[in-house]
Amino acid sequence: MISSVIVVDYNPEWARLYEKICDFIAPVLSDLTYKIEHVGSTSVSGLAAKPIVDLDVVVSSQADVHTAIQRLSTLGYVHEGDLGATGREAFIPPGGIPWHHLYVCTVENEEYKRHILFRDYLRNHPEDAKVYGDLKIELAKRFSNNRAAYAAGKTEFVNKILNRAGFK
Repeated sequence: MISSVIVVDYNPEWARLYEKICDFIAPVLSDLTYKIEHVGSTSVSGLAAKPIVDLDVVVSSQADVHTAIQRLSTLGYVHEGDLGATGREAFIPPGGIPWHHLYVCTVENEEYKRHILFRDYLRNHPEDAKVYGDLKIELAKRFSNNRAAYAAGKTEFVNKILNRAGFK
């Protein structure tokens, strides 16, 4: 796990890593109604990001969330609970595969909706993605050892984009 805040230029390898992780987890989820979304900054082509792929596993019901939690554990994922985002379950990945952030939630989950709106807005507005990337690089330099300050520094921009994207 990366302890300091490091933001790097976009790396097309992130899309391939997302696919590799999907291939790893899909077999245990195949009978659930689900989709696996690449979210976060690594999912936006050209956007500077912390080099950690974020994935949302989206299922149709809360019962399926519980089933997914159990099945992911058979692959070595460690369930961490919701980490303060109600209804979005977080996991520590197993050893032997690159570090990533994996979450499981239902399609109605507010954090999931935020992730998708933000991602899609930045994918469709490269000028705003560039501004966001520049902000993240500057914040990472200023707060390289303070994740909370780094995250807080992004809040105003993120909220402005979510407002533009229609998040209620």
